[in-house]
Order: sequence, then C-alpha cells, then structure tokens
Amino acid sequence: MKRLFFHDTLKKRRLLVVIQFFNWALVFVLVSAIFYFSFSQLDTHWNWSLVYQYRHNFIAGWLTTLWISLAALSLSTFLGLLSALGYRTSFLFWRYLSKLYVELIRGTPLLVQILIFWYVIGNAIHLENRYFAGILALSIFSGAYISEIIRAGIESIGKSQLESAQAIGLTRRQIDWYVVLPQALRQTLPPLAGQFVSLIKDSSLLSVISISEFTFNAQETASATYSNFECYIPLAVGYLLLTLPISIVTRWLETRIRYET
Repeated sequence: MKRLFFHDTLKKRRLLVVIQFFNWALVFVLVSAIFYFSFSQLDTHWNWSLVYQYRHNFIAGWLTTLWISLAALSLSTFLGLLSALGYRTSFLFWRYLSKLYVELIRGTPLLVQILIFWYVIGNAIHLENRYFAGILALSIFSGAYISEIIRAGIESIGKSQLESAQAIGLTRRQIDWYVVLPQALRQTLPPLAGQFVSLIKDSSLLSVISISEFTFNAQETASATYSNFECYIPLAVGYLLLTLPISIVTRWLETRIRYET
C-alpha cells in the first residue's frame, strides 16, 4: 500500500514538473517573440564587432558595480537595522535621530543626495575617494528604506504573541530571538530582496560623480562607437546577472523558513 502511494506521489510530481516546464517555455517564447518583433522593426545596422573591442571596459565596469553593490548592501543593512532599533529604544535622542534620518532620506532624490554628499559634505571633510563616497551615499539612502522594512516586520508581530511569551516566562531577549526575529525575518524577506535589487540598479547613478561603474563605462563605449543598443543591451543583461541571484536566494530562504503563524 505504501509502495503504491509512493508511486502515485512520484507520478504527480513528475507531471507537475512537466506542466511547470511547459508553461515556463510558453512564457519564454512569448517574451522572446515580442522582443524579436520589436527589434526587427528598427531601421538600424547592428555593429556588435566594434562594441566587442570594448569588452574589457564592460567587464571592468561590471566588476566595479559588483563590489560597490556588495559593500553598500552590507553597510545599508547595518544602518537599517540600527535605525529600526532606534524606533524601539527609550533613548529619545537615538529615536528622534532615526526618525529624522528616515524621513529626510526617503523624502529626497538619490541623485541629489549623491551630489550633495560628494561635492558639499565630501569637500567639507576633505574626502578624496569618490568610490568610498559613492558607497556611503548608496548605503545611507538604502538604509532608510531597509529601516522601515525591518520596523514594519517587527511591528507586524501580534501583541498576543508577545504577551503569551511573557506568560510562559521568556525574557525580553528570548522573546526577541525566538518569537519576534523568526517571524519578522519571514515578513521582511520579499521587500528586502526588492530593496537590494533597487540598490544594485541605483548604483548606476554614481556615474554622475565619474565613478567608472557598469553604466558609466557603457555610456563611454556608446559615445565612442555610436552604438547605443549594442552597448545598453549588454548593460541590461549585466544588471540582470547581478539581481537574479538575489531573487532566487530569497525565494529559497522563504521556503526554508515557511511556517504557520
């Protein structure tokens, strides 16, 4: 009986995989057909061979964007967590500083923040490394959004759960670690992934302070070769290679920590 049940379950899983593969293939064919039709209507002569000569420029820019994004992701997560904790602290100075930081950063454009940070603040403190300045500007900007994501995740935990944890004798630290943190992490994973993806794409704005990242190098190549599409299509693919792993890892983590609440 168990053997028959196992055999039926295996057949259902195989059928499900086939159905999923078939539907993914249909989606891929449809999207490919739309792009093929759109680009075939362009009256342009593709010049990939000329752009290929600048491949080292693209690789160098992609690697620069990669390490800048990784550094900014780490620092912005730390700043966001620090600011989110500031909302819950009884230390009023920290709380008000966190609120001002979040509202000020979220209410102003990143482009303006980068320019002010480099040309005004950087000049005042004699900051000469534009890469360091770019990482700081990205981290401060993204940290404000991460702060709100973490704060919303923490505040989504029902008061009844906290009271139940207190009733069985858990300390404040145990409640945060065993009750609040696991559920808040589950709630914040999707928006955090979206913010991390946005941070990577927002790094393209660092070209305004002449940082030789991916977008800046692609723009230089396009100006030198007069081949815009041939430069910007690899640019899009390069950013996709940076952002897709974040989405994949996030989906995997969601399945690993999924539970009933």
